[in-house]
Amino acid sequence: MAAVFFVAAAYLGVIGVLMLARPGIVSMALGAPQLGGLEIAGPYMFLLMAGLGGLIGWGLLRMNRWARRAAIVLAIVGVVLLVPSVSAAAVEIHWPTLLWGGLGVMVRVAVAWYLWQRY
Repeated sequence: MAAVFFVAAAYLGVIGVLMLARPGIVSMALGAPQLGGLEIAGPYMFLLMAGLGGLIGWGLLRMNRWARRAAIVLAIVGVVLLVPSVSAAAVEIHWPTLLWGGLGVMVRVAVAWYLWQRY
């Protein structure tokens, strides 16, 4: 699970640094799946969330309870943020959005379930 947080943090960090170094080279929409609407706050939100993801990943490596709880909360928040897009895709029968959104929900539920287990 820590690797998932490190990969997401690296992705957001690279996008945030690119946005600061060369404005307009990458779209803010690239962070939409991870940031859930916060991407419009700009590159500093990308860097802030990258730092938070790295911190949670580091805490998971050290098997800290706070990191486990934070990861569970973030996974559940991710499910809640994906429900509207999956519902809209199901109504409109837009298969790519429905499949990717459904996969995102399943992965987040699996992460929350796995982290909820006792050691």
